[in-house]
Amino acid sequence: QVQLVESGGGLVQAGGSLRLSCAASGSTSSINIMGWYRQAPGNERELVATISREGNTNYADSVKGRFTISRDVAKNNVFLQMNSLKPEDTAVYYCHVLRGPFRLPSWGQGTQVTVSS
Repeated sequence: QVQLVESGGGLVQAGGSLRLSCAASGSTSSINIMGWYRQAPGNERELVATISREGNTNYADSVKGRFTISRDVAKNNVFLQMNSLKPEDTAVYYCHVLRGPFRLPSWGQGTQVTVSS
């Protein structure tokens, strides 16, 4: 089992920045992919960004050039630097990992990000 705890959400004006953090604990040695998803009211949960142990990254088109994902493999943390925030970025952001050969998923409880216009 892996436990994920997010922090860093909040309220920011459009054009501002926030940095999300996620700390993993438990069976962390088996974690392959770490990433962030988000879910806005009335919408499905969507991928924001992922990063592998080797540092390979993947971003949703809507956040490319504005968001940066990074990872501290040794400390089992993943971060999401969000710049030039837009009201449409408002959502609950969830930390997500895939672990083991079968890529078992684990989710954090989520952190609210609200961008005011």
